[in-house]
Amino acid sequence: MPAEETTGIHCRLDELLEQRGMTLTELSKRVGVSLVNLSVLKNGRAKAIRFSTLAAVCSALDCEVGDLLVTDPAG
Repeated sequence: MPAEETTGIHCRLDELLEQRGMTLTELSKRVGVSLVNLSVLKNGRAKAIRFSTLAAVCSALDCEVGDLLVTDPAG
């Protein structure tokens, strides 16, 4: 990603899924968001996220927004 496009935000979806023993496929089914869209988020390629998606993911993972999205000092 070019430097001008970095946001300084890191998505911890991979880590939270692992901690909860959940797959991306299972999360996709629980929240009603496509596997492709969740994969984009998980891999740090998302440029935006709907609040409704963010709320659904946090609810399914039993976490707060700040657990999922964190500031990346290197970003």
